[in-house]
Amino acid sequence: MKLIIGLGNPGVKYKETKHNIGFIALDEIAYQLGLAFNKSKFDSVYAEGRIGSEKIILIKPQTYMNDSGRSIRPWMDFYNLSEEDIVVIYDDMDLPTGKIRLRMKGSAGGHNGIKSLIQHIGTQNFNRIRIGVGRPYPDQSVISHVLSGFEKDVHEDMLSAVKVTADAVKYWSEGKTFQDTMTKYN
Repeated sequence: MKLIIGLGNPGVKYKETKHNIGFIALDEIAYQLGLAFNKSKFDSVYAEGRIGSEKIILIKPQTYMNDSGRSIRPWMDFYNLSEEDIVVIYDDMDLPTGKIRLRMKGSAGGHNGIKSLIQHIGTQNFNRIRIGVGRPYPDQSVISHVLSGFEKDVHEDMLSAVKVTADAVKYWSEGKTFQDTMTKYN
């Protein structure tokens, strides 16, 4: 079993924002697999399905970004899963829009959603896919940048990154190691 976790904020107000790229990527995966987010558990909405013989659960925490870990720890405990069985998808300002980076461990890098996950899971060693959202304009705050939508000139780049992310998740869920997935998609 694999947990595929997208980070974001609940509600229409945040739906198309850069900070919600994790939710956007999960929507693409669900669309490609014909799944729907029609269930809720552990302060999250989720969709269940299969990729090959592997059961997958797509999870969108509804705790707001800064408290994402509170939703994920119960999932791991309920299914007795380790960090190797999860992948977390989230926004990264250090990558240009349209770029992705896969890693098996690392610090929070200033990302409050990842800080919360590290705190609740108790380790920095978990699989992650960072999707670039670019840096704020010189006169723009970080908060206004991540809570704004994607500009028209980078919208196609964002969609491309989301589709590559979906491909990487499916590849990993088909039984490949995350190291192999990193080699193929980084």
